[in-house]
Parts: sequence; structure tokens; C-alpha cells
Amino acid sequence: MKAITLVTAAFLLSFVPNPLADKTTKLPLIFEENFEKDKSHWDVTDSKSWTHRKVNGNHVFGINRRKSDYKPKVRSPYHIALIKDIEVADFELTFDVKSTKDTGGHRDCCVFFNWQDSNHFYYCHLGANPDPHSGQIMIVKDAPRKAMTNNKNKTPWKNNTWHKVKVIRDTKKGTIEIYFDDMNKPHMSVTDKTFGKGRIGIGSFDDMNDFDNVILRGK
Repeated sequence: MKAITLVTAAFLLSFVPNPLADKTTKLPLIFEENFEKDKSHWDVTDSKSWTHRKVNGNHVFGINRRKSDYKPKVRSPYHIALIKDIEVADFELTFDVKSTKDTGGHRDCCVFFNWQDSNHFYYCHLGANPDPHSGQIMIVKDAPRKAMTNNKNKTPWKNNTWHKVKVIRDTKKGTIEIYFDDMNKPHMSVTDKTFGKGRIGIGSFDDMNDFDNVILRGK
């Protein structure tokens, strides 16, 4: 009889809302892209620099050259693809990226977020070897890009290898967390509240990458 009572109680408790579960609920899914159809959901700074193509049976969206016809007003990345018609404040972004050309210490991909316009946004530069201009979380505020971090972690790019990137932004706390391959430990992080709701993008300063499996949760 006691065993039946305990089982019944456990069954009933399973329907009671768990306040801790509410705190860990993921943000709602608002955008998903695997590029199997086309690239129509993206605005790019230079259409000649981006190619939608099929590689080994899988469609990707990638940067096909290092030089770009896009000339930003202030020193900042050249290769930028922004998701159309979506702006978020708090978000979790994940995507797969493969570096297709080894350019040495500043070999990178970039993630753009809280984008207001071409002169006001954050981006993360996932450069191979960190220095004040590589491997940092940057801010562009009507002036040449400036590092907000003093990251010392190298970004371990591997040839012909897909890597996973995750970015988590909490505008109330001001936190920005960047993950590379290890989705449990931040590769770099910073706190800043300059920019709120804005656009999301992927790309590179002046390197070549393929992108796939973009998932954006946010509000």
C-alpha cells in the first residue's frame, strides 16, 4: 500500500510546474537555416564575395575570396551576411563553420550581433592567435573596431574541419559569451550594455569560410 501511495504521489507531482525548469527554458526558436534551398534569407555587404553551393552533397553558404568591394566607413570587417527582417535583444545563436583557407595568425570567422547599422554593432573575431585586433569581442561605435576583451585563448582552427560556435547575449545583465567547439565553457566573454536590440550576422574580417546549420533563439 505504501509503495502504491509513493508512486501515485510521484505521478501527481510530475504535473506540478517546476520553477527551476522555467529558469532554464531555452529562448523560443525564431530562425533556422541549413541552406538546402537557397540564400534568400540573408543580406550581404558584397554579393560577389559570397557563394551558395553544394559541397559533398551538402549545401553551404560561404565566402569565396579574401578581398571585398565593400568599404566600411570605419575599420571593421568586410564580409558580412545579416539575417533579413529579424532583430533581437537577448538571444542564443549557434552555427557550424569551416575555415577554407589557412591565412595564419589572424585566420578567423566573425559573428555580428546587436547590429544597429554599419557603424554601430558588436562582433566577435574568432582569430587563430589573440592580440588586440584578433581573437577578441569587438565594438564598432562610429569609430574603428575596438577590443572589449583581453582574451588569451587561441581559436584552434583545423583544415577541412567543421567547428561549432555559440553566442549567448543577455542585455539585462549585459553579458556576452562566445563558445567554440566546447559548448559548456566560454571561449571568451565580456559585459557591456552599449547596444540592445539589433540584427544578427555571420562572416569574416577578410578570410574565407563556409557556414551551415544556423539556429537562432531569442526575443
